[in-house]
Amino acid sequence: MAIPRPDLSVSFATPRRGVPAAGSFRRWVEAALAGARHRKPAELSIRIVGAREGRALNRQYRGKDYATNVLSFPVELPPEISVPLLGDLVIAAPVVAREAREQGKMVRDHYAHLTVHGTLHLLGYDHQNDADARRMETLETRILMSLGIADPYQMQERAMPATGLPYTHATILLK
Repeated sequence: MAIPRPDLSVSFATPRRGVPAAGSFRRWVEAALAGARHRKPAELSIRIVGAREGRALNRQYRGKDYATNVLSFPVELPPEISVPLLGDLVIAAPVVAREAREQGKMVRDHYAHLTVHGTLHLLGYDHQNDADARRMETLETRILMSLGIADPYQMQERAMPATGLPYTHATILLK
């Protein structure tokens, strides 16, 4: 049985310089869905934003007054509604560029990682405890390696050994 291609909308609310093309985001979403063995139709949107919009959304939905790299908005529909909508991802371009620079990663690889990571959140994966974090990170690493991208967690440990910085993204459940 063929896996249906996701219905993906990518919008750019910030200058496109240094931001991958919509086709790259499609490839990364498809890899995440395949890696998670999601075989059903899927719809999602990705919005690439600037620091101002990223900060406003993070403040509104998480009460945090700074732009974060990716916000995940999974959809929780009543059981009687059967549509393939997974939710939305918002990625703050300036944060991605800064983090990639600080962590010694290629910007494109960091976008791929955050897209895969956010898509997995939309599928219900999380990292609220150590076991869930290991499970999610292992899956992310496997998916990224299938795309020819190195383990981002190994790279992060090498680039930022003493900072102990937590994840800077968020998942927001909208009901």
